[in-house]
This record gives sequence, C-alpha cells and structure tokens, in this order.
Amino acid sequence: MKLVVDASAVAAWLMPDEIGVDLVRLRERGDQLIAPWLLWVELRNLLLMAIRRNRISPDMAARVLASADALGVALDTNPNSTILMDHAGRYRLTAYDALYLELAKREAAGLLSADKALCHAARQERVTVLDWNGL
Repeated sequence: MKLVVDASAVAAWLMPDEIGVDLVRLRERGDQLIAPWLLWVELRNLLLMAIRRNRISPDMAARVLASADALGVALDTNPNSTILMDHAGRYRLTAYDALYLELAKREAAGLLSADKALCHAARQERVTVLDWNGL
C-alpha cells in the first residue's frame, strides 16, 4: 500500500522521547512511503527546534536525519496547486497540511499522521487514515 507520511508521523518515530508507528516495519511489510518535498524541510526544522530547546544534541539530530534518510521516503515535487488550494479552503488547513492531503488523493494512498485536522479532512475526502494503534 502507498502511504503518505507527514512530519508528525516521522517525528514520532524518530525522536527519542516520542512514541510512534514503526515506519521500518511498514516498509518491510511492503508499504511504499511517500511524502511531499516539504517533509525534507519540516524534519530539519523540527530538529533545529529540538536542538534549540535542548531536547536533543546536534549529534543526535545528525543520527535522526540519517535514520530518516534511510527510510527511503519518496518525495513528490509535483503538487496540483488548484486542488491544494481547494482542500486548504474547504477544510481550513494550512497549505502545508493540504499538500499532504493533495498527494494522498492524487496517489490513491493512505495517510499516516498525528494531525487531527488533517486526518479529519482526509476522512472527508475518503482517504484511508491509518490507525496508529493497529500498526
């Protein structure tokens, strides 16, 4: 199954003080992990904020990034702007979150996210939202 993973899902798996879905296990069972190109930026920003708040060290951030890169998440660079704006307006999402929804719809993929508003919008669009507890 194709799965769109957002920064909240990847961060919950990567960060040492959070509990998330084992993304490696999803890959091993044959799921294809995909995300908008924005994930690359969001993860780096998340790590910078964690360093500034003394949650992690710069060395830990480097290890986390290496783990994230090793996941092999396919990054999409071709969003449909019209659909993205429609989703953002209809569901009052940020453009960032609408980007993940647009990709899930376009690729007929499931969604793995901890973002409640994004998950609600995805369900309204009949996108399969994966339950963290079942993975």
